[in-house]
Amino acid sequence: MIFRALMLCVLAIGLGACSTKFRTYNGPEVTRVVILKGAREMLLLHHGQVLERYDIGLGFAPEGDKKVEGDGKTPEGDYYIDRRNPDSRFHLSLGISYPNAYDIAEAEALGMPPGGDIFIHGRGPLYKRGNPQDWTWGCIAVKDREMEWIYAMVKDGTPVSIRP
Repeated sequence: MIFRALMLCVLAIGLGACSTKFRTYNGPEVTRVVILKGAREMLLLHHGQVLERYDIGLGFAPEGDKKVEGDGKTPEGDYYIDRRNPDSRFHLSLGISYPNAYDIAEAEALGMPPGGDIFIHGRGPLYKRGNPQDWTWGCIAVKDREMEWIYAMVKDGTPVSIRP
């Protein structure tokens, strides 16, 4: 009896150690990510057809387009996924190619830096329950479990359209 209980404990520990945040996706290619800021929604599309829909959080000052570093706004415009971070403080993250040439010129005209490091990311351990929906510094946030699937589905180079 003790042996059986010990084996069950070892098995349970072993299964827990085998869990991973990395998923495998073999479905249709995600050809575009569309972020609708006003609706707080992100769509993963395959040639215009919605594959997945996610509720999102934005920057802590979500109204309007990002102009300069530290303004708490999520940018608006057309970008692409330019990098991925499997060791993100926010579980997993996909980098968005902000700032583009237009964003840089706009910030320079204001005499300020445009900022950078805009990501689609999970919540990670820093997110506390009860936090407001819009809490990032300009990124797009989803639940960690959702980010695992997004990370698997969206490849580098995928276009990203961020709309008001």
